[in-house]
Order: sequence, then structure tokens, then C-alpha cells
Amino acid sequence: MYTVYGNVFTRAMRVLWCLEEIGLDYTHVPASPQSPEILAVNPAGKLPAMSLDDGTVLTDSTAIMTYLADKHDAVTYPAGTVERARQDGITHKLLDELDACLWTASRMTAILPEDKRVPSVVPSLQFEFAKSIRQIEAQFEGPYIAGEIFTVPDIILAHCAAWARSIQFEIESDKILGHVKSLRARPAFRKVVAMGQAA
Repeated sequence: MYTVYGNVFTRAMRVLWCLEEIGLDYTHVPASPQSPEILAVNPAGKLPAMSLDDGTVLTDSTAIMTYLADKHDAVTYPAGTVERARQDGITHKLLDELDACLWTASRMTAILPEDKRVPSVVPSLQFEFAKSIRQIEAQFEGPYIAGEIFTVPDIILAHCAAWARSIQFEIESDKILGHVKSLRARPAFRKVVAMGQAA
């Protein structure tokens, strides 16, 4: 059984959603960053982390999801296919151009010590974020972000969209917002959100 460490309303949400989509059993430890629970398995204190039955600990939400998808042959195209290469390209674009903007904005306005923050960079990050959304929209053919099946980058996109809303980064794309709305209607997503609300 897998053990996932991390509060639902962090990037740990991605891993929990992935596990639910695949239908795997797991234990959830709703740890906060730098808490004793997370430091015990990840000395960096960052979320999420996931331990395997043999005690091996994996970190980074996308790395964990990719491991799960490949191991259980679900929510992914097969490794070594053109479809998988396209999926991976979309995954990296989402991480490099959406997640990175959101993370930097969060650090510069709330996470870093106050004397280390540079909130004046936020408009520039919002500009880059909006440009990337337009590019993603232009490439989106559907029904899912990487083609015909629900894959790991769908989870990343939906998580980034929720994060964007929470820090006032606008998504001005009916196509992307409509897709995100459909993703948020999935039973696996709703179950994870309910877990977070119950906690």
C-alpha cells in the first residue's frame, strides 16, 4: 500500500487524485510543509512525498504520478510512443509555464520571509501565465489535454487552474475553463476535495 504525505490543498492533491483515478489503496498523512511528519520521510520538508511498501520514498508530484501511471498502466499513454512524447511535452509545458509562474507568485507574496519578497514581479508573472494559457488553448484539440484519454497533465492543469483562481491569476479561455470544469466533475476529484474539506 502507498502512503501519501501532504495536505490535500497542496500539490499532494495531484497524487491523491491520481491514486483515486487508478483505483489504488493508499494511506493519507495530511502533513504540512516542514512538519515532523514530512521531515521524517523527506528531509527537504517539501510536499508531497509517497512511501512504498519497501520504505522507498518518492518526491515531486509529477514524478510520483508518472511512476503510478507507468506501474499501473493507467492515466497515461505507453512509454516509447509518440502519444506519450506529446503527453510529456504538455506536462513539461504546464510545469514550466503555469506551475512555475504560480509558485513564484506565491513565494513572492506570501511564502518567503517578508524582507525577501518582491511582489512587484507579479504583474509580469500574470502576463506570462496568460500568454501560456493562450498557447495551450491554441494547441488543445480534446477531448483531453493530451488527446483521447485522461492523463497526468489533465490533473496538473486542473490543479493549476484552482491555484490560479486562489491567487487572482485570470484564465481568459472558455475552452480551458470548460475543460477544467469537466475535470472537476470527475468522481475521483470530488472524493479528494471532500477529504480535504472533512479534514
